[in-house]
Amino acid sequence: MKGHFFHRDKLEQLLDGVLNKTLGEVDTSHVFDKTKSNPKVTGIAGDVIEQSVLGLQADNLQRPDLDVDGIDTELKTTGIRLSKKDKNQYEAKEPMTITAVSPSQIVEEEFSTSKFWHKLEHMLFVYYHYASAKTVKAAEYADFYIRGYEFHEFSDMDKARLKNDWELVQSFIMEIQCTYENPESQYPRLSSELRDKLAYIDTAPKWPNHPRFRLKRQVVTGIVQNHFGGRLEQLSGCYRGYQDIDSKCHSLTNQDAGKTVAELVQQYKIAVKDITKLPKSISEAITVKMFGAQSLKMNQIELFQKFGIVGKSITMTVAGGRTEDTKLVAVDFEEWTDRGIAFEESSIYDYFANHQFLCMLFEEPSKDAPLCDNKFLGFKRLSFCEGFIQGEVKKTWDEVRRLVWNQELAETVELDKMGNPRINKKTGTVKKSINFPKSRDHIIFLRGGGLDARTKTEKVNGINMYKQYVWVKGSYIAGALQKIRLL
Repeated sequence: MKGHFFHRDKLEQLLDGVLNKTLGEVDTSHVFDKTKSNPKVTGIAGDVIEQSVLGLQADNLQRPDLDVDGIDTELKTTGIRLSKKDKNQYEAKEPMTITAVSPSQIVEEEFSTSKFWHKLEHMLFVYYHYASAKTVKAAEYADFYIRGYEFHEFSDMDKARLKNDWELVQSFIMEIQCTYENPESQYPRLSSELRDKLAYIDTAPKWPNHPRFRLKRQVVTGIVQNHFGGRLEQLSGCYRGYQDIDSKCHSLTNQDAGKTVAELVQQYKIAVKDITKLPKSISEAITVKMFGAQSLKMNQIELFQKFGIVGKSITMTVAGGRTEDTKLVAVDFEEWTDRGIAFEESSIYDYFANHQFLCMLFEEPSKDAPLCDNKFLGFKRLSFCEGFIQGEVKKTWDEVRRLVWNQELAETVELDKMGNPRINKKTGTVKKSINFPKSRDHIIFLRGGGLDARTKTEKVNGINMYKQYVWVKGSYIAGALQKIRLL
């Protein structure tokens, strides 16, 4: 059965006519009326585009929504928001649901003719700006502007990555069905056991709720940013999945292990002012140059951005210990303290669940040795399991929310051993501390950062503070890496 027929030029005319108008302004079919009786109705933006803009009737048929000049086309209305890192760029609000994971069907399918690929092969994205830091009720979507649309077809490389992921899911389900008399009892393993292997997709929710394939948020972000003018560097070579990145890292380790930072800087022709005073970011620059990139940062590389790979330099002592804690991402207090958002829907959950650390390991010859003398050991890829996320990450998330919600956030003066206020030598100001989760009690903790004591740009519960960041304890990273073999 085909979807609703449109000529492409007519479809473009309809969508051009609603650009930069709010969802409420274009709602000629009064779709928002249903929010009066159901304030939490889901999918309201998509309903407005389908019913009020395109004049379609609601249906739940399992086929692409549209027939555009004979081409089956899946319509997706998706929220975008301004990036916290770059206010000039949009990013995806959330992952994009594609279609159901059907164990009885997927084992009989080929990728090219699967329901999964049939939904993805030709797509029409309509973007609306979710202009709120907090969760809003369905009726408030009426104030969100429609900012763009695009007919999207995945590149050959993207298709290969999607195929690789889909086949991993298919193989996992086939193995379960061949191994267990009651395969349904094993399906809950799907989401967690494939997490560190799937690059572009995940599956959610978890059994016993029937899961669906989703494009990861960072993949949708890549599509969004490309549409709105952002361009990331493309690497040469074929990287279909994490296994291909692992293979490249293995080759690089065989080639360069044992070389010092200074030697690598020279080998990869990285311009530096003073080899004896290198910034910590030099290891990231070395990594991207090893992969053949022109850029110096991993977030400027399409492969790493879509795969959710974050570069981390890990310096080990000769005895194998970690020298310092690892800084991750800034805390968005508006979201962290939003009572309407669940932990699994938060950006911090998404960060830990859908990002992996590509760790470039170095060994320092001594505590006082300059960074340029550190010796390259190799790469390890680190991901975070669901147990860690639901335990350690959620514990910190819950504690921050409790402190803010209960007005228990407190700022105290730091004292020295004699009981006197500690003074910041650089600025002459009294050092103060806020009772956020600390490293002494938490593996995941908060720590502020700023140029000096006068750059307290954050304000929470009336307390001025540095911008707060999520950190992971160095001893945990060291322990986790010891259990992982070099790539």
